[in-house]
Amino acid sequence: MDAADTSERRADSAFPRGVRLAVDVGMVRVGMAVCDADGILPTPLRTLSRDTKRDSDVTVVAREALERSAVEVYVGLPRLLSGKEGPSAEMARAFAERLAAALAAAGTDCTVRLVDERFTTVEAHRSLHSAGLSSREHRKVVDQAAAVGILQHALDLLRGRGTAGVAVAVPRPTTGGVRADDPDTRG
Repeated sequence: MDAADTSERRADSAFPRGVRLAVDVGMVRVGMAVCDADGILPTPLRTLSRDTKRDSDVTVVAREALERSAVEVYVGLPRLLSGKEGPSAEMARAFAERLAAALAAAGTDCTVRLVDERFTTVEAHRSLHSAGLSSREHRKVVDQAAAVGILQHALDLLRGRGTAGVAVAVPRPTTGGVRADDPDTRG
């Protein structure tokens, strides 16, 4: 076995095949992106209306993950420049927890991960502007473009560091309402 085979095998184990989704959660809209099983091309998928009362947006994301047999869903975590988290990060964490619960209830092994999304919306606006879209037209697709940025960032990190370096996995709920990350349940 030569060095190229060893390097390729290491890359394969650090980057397991499978479709991945990314979600940009906003106050009004949720943007979605998807990539192929080899993680080569993230593309815009759709924009959903935010629904904090019935969680229909969470249901749609979970359904997309199930229909595509996704292995991971990345939810953008909007940190402040200082690295601290504000109300938007709390909203993204809550969305990710509800999504992880919905996927667990559906019986899938799909992992939900939080990934730093600083500058993705700014970069999405910049890209759309340079593509010739007006500010009014941006609103329709900026959340999808931001989700593409989140997914590309996660894929780049995944290739460079493996799953552990990408983002924090959102704990899956366990039966009986006790979460796996509850300090009282650790041995």
